[in-house]
Amino acid sequence: MPQSLAKVLVHIVYSTKGRRPWLKDEEIRKQLYAYKATTLRDNVDTPALIIGGVDDHIHALCLLSRKFAIKDVIEEAKTETTKWLKKQGPQYADFHWQAGYGIFSVSESNAKQVKQYIADQIKHHKKMTFQEEFRELCKRHEIEIDERYVWD
Repeated sequence: MPQSLAKVLVHIVYSTKGRRPWLKDEEIRKQLYAYKATTLRDNVDTPALIIGGVDDHIHALCLLSRKFAIKDVIEEAKTETTKWLKKQGPQYADFHWQAGYGIFSVSESNAKQVKQYIADQIKHHKKMTFQEEFRELCKRHEIEIDERYVWD
């Protein structure tokens, strides 16, 4: 077959370093999501279908590029959004994302539910912490985590 085709949906999740609530300001979050969407699309050919989160972490449902490795997509998104956020004012001078991340495959038949899940983050996190959520996502995707190394 002379043509290469791919449609790989992924749910990306990572927190701020130490889960500090750097993203309390709703307007900053909206601008950050827009900047991240542009970075993913333009820099690593990975368009976001939705980006959301709360004070201490971020979620994105994306169409993963077949041209870039997962680690490069995540690194680009984290690096560029960190630089952008630090330019938003002196209160963000010490901002960092956690070193790790979670990335989970999403079937096309489940994309609508994942979009809604990301859209409902504020409501969702009135009942559950990021750590509880991340444990549940890993459990749902049958990924074992070592609590000694998964949090920073």
